[in-house]
Amino acid sequence: MHITILTMTLSLPGCGSLKEKRQRMGGLHERFGRNPAVAVCESGEHDRLEASEWTFVVAAMSPQKVESLCSEIEEKLQRSVDGRVLDVSREIL
Repeated sequence: MHITILTMTLSLPGCGSLKEKRQRMGGLHERFGRNPAVAVCESGEHDRLEASEWTFVVAAMSPQKVESLCSEIEEKLQRSVDGRVLDVSREIL
C-alpha cells in the first residue's frame, strides 16, 4: 500500500464571510470524498476568511496510481475553486 498526504493552501482574495468562503470552496468533501482511495478535510486556516488549507490522504496499491490521483486533485482544485493555490506539499509515507 502506498500513501501520500497532499496539503494545499489557497488564497481567497476579497472573501468577506464564512458563508462566502464555504461557497467558494465549492463542496470539496463531496467532490473528492466519493473516491474510496481519498480522504479529505479542511486542515487549517479555519479562522481566516481569505485563506483555506485542505489535506488529502491518498492511498493506492501502486505509487503511479497515487501520483495520478494527487495530480488529478491538484488540477481539479485549481480549475474549480475561486481562489489561488499558494502552496502544495506532498508527504510520502
